[in-house]
Amino acid sequence: MALKMHGALSSAALGEKLGTSGEAARQQLVRLAEEGLVQSQSQSAGVGRPTQRWSLTERAQARFPDTHAALTVQLLDIVRSQLGEAALDRIIAVREAETRRAYEAAVAPAPDLRARVAALADLRCQEGYMAAFTEQEDGSLLLIENHCPICAAATACQGFCRAELDVFRAVLGPDVAVERQDHIVSGGRRCTYSIRALDNVPA
Repeated sequence: MALKMHGALSSAALGEKLGTSGEAARQQLVRLAEEGLVQSQSQSAGVGRPTQRWSLTERAQARFPDTHAALTVQLLDIVRSQLGEAALDRIIAVREAETRRAYEAAVAPAPDLRARVAALADLRCQEGYMAAFTEQEDGSLLLIENHCPICAAATACQGFCRAELDVFRAVLGPDVAVERQDHIVSGGRRCTYSIRALDNVPA
């Protein structure tokens, strides 16, 4: 909190603000650095040894309150009430098209379905979905998303979830069946998608 309020500080300056010694503050800073929450940078102040100044990392910034989810829901409500459902649908369609293009470019080099799903899971991980996939006994693949970083928006507007499923189907190809099984927005612990080549779909 002190670093958030005052910016980069030396261990001595931080110790003074916390009412402790600079060495005690430095020990805490080293521990926080090991957790990836702070980083140090040498700053020369003329004669003498450079001073180590400590600041928060991006990971640490996530520890502080963030109201972007509430803002997103508010904006969606404003679009819906002021511009109409059609305008909201257009916004979702634009986002869907942009996501599809980015995913297709990343997945295109994959040589087979398993590799395409692996590439898709990696993309979703990078976006915060905590995604993975497993191979099922029947030969299908199960894409698992343990977290939904846009859950508030998806809850306020189901169009995001519909668009997500459409993107998966488009990216994985016309010869692949993709079906959502579990759904966080509908009360599930996670979102899961059953994926199989159409020649493996049971009659």
